[in-house]
Amino acid sequence: MHGHRASPSPEVDVFQLSLALLSLLSVLWPAAEPPVPERWHAWPTIRIFPHTVPGTSPSGARVTYVLAGVAPETSCRAAFQRRALPALPGCLTALRATYTDSTETYVATVGIAVLAKPGRRTSARWGGRPPTVRPAAFSGGPAERFGARQYFTGGRAAVRDRYVVLAAAGYADGRAYRPGDRAPARLRATARQLATALHRNLTR
Repeated sequence: MHGHRASPSPEVDVFQLSLALLSLLSVLWPAAEPPVPERWHAWPTIRIFPHTVPGTSPSGARVTYVLAGVAPETSCRAAFQRRALPALPGCLTALRATYTDSTETYVATVGIAVLAKPGRRTSARWGGRPPTVRPAAFSGGPAERFGARQYFTGGRAAVRDRYVVLAAAGYADGRAYRPGDRAPARLRATARQLATALHRNLTR
């Protein structure tokens, strides 16, 4: 006697068809991005601070900046130097991460200031090292000796929306800045490119 195989019920067919349609719709119409001002807490950390960030050297060669570590969210006063705070009015919170270039020669901390309302542009010029984010060191790698005495230069992204991004860059070998030291173009480019890239990532 041959066994009888039951036919799928219409309810099962409808359910499977619904799943297929939902999958298709999720591809054609992906979930809407959160508004720009909400991305700092709506996005996962790895999207705010990507594992790698592309850049170019002053000579035009390709450069890759590699994530060394992400610091815990903190207050703006704890994350940014006192002289930098006037340019961050209504700063609500701060996010920081440190990157190195792929040769592990340079290191830079990038700080994202989340503002209550769009910031304002500043044209102040500083002698020596500009006011910027406080460096964040991470043990066990090229950023473990990066501190307040080790940053040589800074970078700042153009103000737009509710984020201001500042960067502090120095050498991975731990050398300390001395008054009168000039940062090479490659180091200045590191700070500027990382600040600009992460600002663009949040706001584009």
